[in-house]
Amino acid sequence: MSSAQPRRVEVREDFPLSEVPLENRKSLWSTSVVLLGFTFFTATMWGGGSLGVAFPFARLMWVIVIGNLLLGAYVAVLGYVAFKTGLNSVLLARFGFGDSGSKWPDFALGFTQIGWYAWGTATVAIIFVQLLEFSPRVTIPLMVFFGFAFCWTAYVGYRGLEKLSIVSVPAMLILILWSFGLSTREVGGLSGLLQAVPSETMTWGAAITIVFGTFVSGGTQATNWTRFARTARIAVLASLFAFFIGNGLMVFAGAYGAIVYQEADIVQVLTMQGLLAAGILMLFLNIWTTQDNTVYNFSVAGCNMLRTENRKRLTIIGAAIGTVLAILGMYDWLVPWLLLLGTFIPPIGGVIMADFFYKHKGRYPTLEKMKMKKFNYSGLAAYVIASIIAYTSPGVPPINGIIAAVVVYIIIDKILGAVGLSQDHEVIGEGAAS
Repeated sequence: MSSAQPRRVEVREDFPLSEVPLENRKSLWSTSVVLLGFTFFTATMWGGGSLGVAFPFARLMWVIVIGNLLLGAYVAVLGYVAFKTGLNSVLLARFGFGDSGSKWPDFALGFTQIGWYAWGTATVAIIFVQLLEFSPRVTIPLMVFFGFAFCWTAYVGYRGLEKLSIVSVPAMLILILWSFGLSTREVGGLSGLLQAVPSETMTWGAAITIVFGTFVSGGTQATNWTRFARTARIAVLASLFAFFIGNGLMVFAGAYGAIVYQEADIVQVLTMQGLLAAGILMLFLNIWTTQDNTVYNFSVAGCNMLRTENRKRLTIIGAAIGTVLAILGMYDWLVPWLLLLGTFIPPIGGVIMADFFYKHKGRYPTLEKMKMKKFNYSGLAAYVIASIIAYTSPGVPPINGIIAAVVVYIIIDKILGAVGLSQDHEVIGEGAAS
């Protein structure tokens, strides 16, 4: 087999087991629209809806800004790591967890993403039936149709995600702003918003947890696209655009609908505003741009777990699994479980950051120059301890988990090194990722 043939496979499959070369890197516009398509997500609006009925408008804005700024900063740091290394989340986990130890991040990240895919497939089918007043008997056939249709752009790869997002992100922004205008007129302008009285109560800690925690598991895997960034500035800015501004807009849209219409889902809000066709279009684009990203994440995690470069085949397999789970009824009970897993995924990002910035001083050797340890016990122990801290401590669990993972990793690595149990991987040649 010629050396050119493996190279063609890597390009076609989006480099699932190797660094993204500089000649394949993307612009700020390209990286941003792909990430924005990921963060424009219905479930985030529902989280925002719970905030809209719990805070006065001025305080609500502070909650949204602070929560999404923290989320954007977290993703931006990981985005910088991805740019520097050209590696996706699960390949970065090989350094922090070890070659065999990274199987756990593969499973955790892949499972949560295919779970969201199942939820999105079920959601779009059920709401289509409701909005268009179809017979309930067509719900399962619609799940099958959407389950495989939504994976098409992910099958194509980054280029497919980019082309869909270039069309859908501006269209969704126009629909959201149109709805905002109608809602503002309905509520009586800014004065009406400021006079709205909360009907429920919520602590600041719980509110920040909702804003930060709903999409932090997805943010941990944003490296799958920021690794394509052409410069560090592009990786950081695209992360902030998507997870500070984009995710913030989704939270605000849900909160706004809850204040004015007691309804968090902008699709339902558009329908209540007499814009049924716009609501259907919004639903379709909103779900599709997240669905293709989630099944793409699953395929990347699967490639690392199975040590295969056939990402496209795993995309189809992921869509099939998600479709089956949707048919089996995971729509009704999956979301609370996935939000619980959101507590246990952020420590993975904490381990990656600690390993990159502390252990390797911001510079990884290229994968082809590495002989990986099977297990990096510093990372594995830090992950377990940080997950326990995140689950049991007060405050904002995902943030607690990230900080704990960084601190515990450094402490344990120092201890193991002091007693002669170094967790360093073996560098078998010169060279490093720039």
